[in-house]
Amino acid sequence: MTIKKEPIHAGEFLLSEGAGNISRESINVAAGPALYPGQVLGLVTATREFAPYHPTAEDGTQTAVAILFGPLGASDIVRRGRAVVRLAEVSEVHLTGLDPEAERDLAAHFLIVR
Repeated sequence: MTIKKEPIHAGEFLLSEGAGNISRESINVAAGPALYPGQVLGLVTATREFAPYHPTAEDGTQTAVAILFGPLGASDIVRRGRAVVRLAEVSEVHLTGLDPEAERDLAAHFLIVR
């Protein structure tokens, strides 16, 4: 028997968010591999594009600033996406790339990990 695993759905990591659209923004995501909802993101200083959080980087992505809302396919060009950037509670088990430093960084944006 083949067992299929359902991927995480857009926004599944959200426990609560601010009223209306206050928690989310449209963003530019750097070219790269496919990304899934719940990916912790940093902001590349030189290009102002979001990319996966990388704690040992020196390009700006060493600071977690947002969480990807929906999936993005792999691409060799900049992609448009949506991210939760402020005023939300999120489920720790549904996040990718989270470490204690990223959790502190996100808290500065009122993104609270539960």
